[in-house]
Amino acid sequence: MFKILIADKLAQEGIDLINSIDDFEAVVRTGLSEDELVEIIGDYDGLIIRSATTVTPKILANSGKLKGIARAGVGVDNIDIPAATQKGILVMNTPGGNTLSAAEHTMALMLSLSRNVVPACTSLKEGAWDRKKYTGNQLNGKVLGVIGLGRIGMSVVKMALGFDMRVVGYDPFAAPKEAAQMGVDVTEDVERIYKESDFISLHIPRNEQTTNMITTKELKMMKSTCRIVNCARGGIINEDDLYNGLNAGLIAGAALDVFSKEPPDNMGFQNCPTCLVTPHLGASTEEAQIEVAVEAAQILCDAIKGGPISNALNAPATSGGVPPIVSRYSELATRIGTMMSTLAPGHIKNVKIEYRGSIAEKQVDSVTTAFTIGLLQPHFDTVINMVNAPVLAKERSISIDQIKNEAIKDLESSFTATVETDKVTRTIRGTVFGGSLLRIIDIDGFRIEVTPEDTMVIIFNDDRPGVIGSVGKVFGDHGINMNTMGVGHEYQGGKAILAVSLDKTPGEKAAAELASLDFVNEMYVCKLQ
Repeated sequence: MFKILIADKLAQEGIDLINSIDDFEAVVRTGLSEDELVEIIGDYDGLIIRSATTVTPKILANSGKLKGIARAGVGVDNIDIPAATQKGILVMNTPGGNTLSAAEHTMALMLSLSRNVVPACTSLKEGAWDRKKYTGNQLNGKVLGVIGLGRIGMSVVKMALGFDMRVVGYDPFAAPKEAAQMGVDVTEDVERIYKESDFISLHIPRNEQTTNMITTKELKMMKSTCRIVNCARGGIINEDDLYNGLNAGLIAGAALDVFSKEPPDNMGFQNCPTCLVTPHLGASTEEAQIEVAVEAAQILCDAIKGGPISNALNAPATSGGVPPIVSRYSELATRIGTMMSTLAPGHIKNVKIEYRGSIAEKQVDSVTTAFTIGLLQPHFDTVINMVNAPVLAKERSISIDQIKNEAIKDLESSFTATVETDKVTRTIRGTVFGGSLLRIIDIDGFRIEVTPEDTMVIIFNDDRPGVIGSVGKVFGDHGINMNTMGVGHEYQGGKAILAVSLDKTPGEKAAAELASLDFVNEMYVCKLQ
């Protein structure tokens, strides 16, 4: 008999599903402390949680026969995935369960904004009857700008098209092919969204590229009649700028379901009558709760009994049959992919990978997938791994051309990745020296040698004396040590590159000082860990 511990409140349908499967039993014990979980966790084959329970290394240290953990929802910040992986425990989530609920909530907020539902309701309850004051606008015929064309964004697109809206879509990473096929005007210029839209809906993760994506500068690009809806992540819109912009009449309204901090510290919306707010209700429907409960129960039971593994966040370890050199190239490829996610901003058009020399004689599909993981991870909220990376790449219409050339050129073997976006084309080449030492040896034709580790700063600069000293001084002033450094020059043209691996990530002030040095043309901070 397999026993599944339900440690958080879960829809009864999920519990019933477990109990309906032969040799499975659901045991509901909610509100357990960490110490209580430590005592009992080893007696269970599976664990289902939501957001209330935190699965710590201390709990997993005595995991016993625990085989899998399922999160009924998307976020897995409350699960120590490395600790689970070390114990061989599968971690899964249910990323699709709240898609329709989040999309519908987006449309509900959009309709509420356009028809002044909340202020009109409040006014009538207070005894007023003012139909003229709360005259609204139709969605029909309006331009909806959708930023982020993933699952939820595409669901919003389908609903908006049902209202006969004209949809302009932008994805900072890669747009799915079906968007254009559905009639979405897909653009690679996000400023078109700001300038042309009557409504803007956000459906992107919060990361370094998207934090404060919309500030006063972007609000000033918008129509004064534009309305923004954010059911994605707090912090994508600068909240101070938004509240000030609404009060100044830069745009007509905004609806927020998410905030930089939850519950929010910034209560500026209280003094902003054109701002509609809800307490992160995107996934809060009875149907969504049932769907994630049933899905979590099903995928966990399937995995425990040796069936198909779905939504795995920590892929099973590669088998012992994989040659060590392939494993090392996988590590190198992941780091190069992560570097590419920063060095090649924009909408991805083409990706090409070349294996040259002895590595080309091996089975390298796992290396290509490792590169894909590094490339995708910064653009997604969920953990990307060997299981879901190919699927997510396909969803975003990203295909990777793979070339194998066994002829040795200048090195025994090498891995080269080229990424073309709407903004830039980047090429990074790396190798593994002595079977174990990872090295970047070429960036955009600049021959260098640097270890891809921790945090890397890549500077494209004018080739002149004093560059290394000036950069080193900035790092020194901010208490940052340089681990390895590579310098490359053009034979003609007066351009150079400086690549440095660091013991910690430069803060905003240090990064700004580096970028302001008069010889710097481009500067990127790449977090590889």
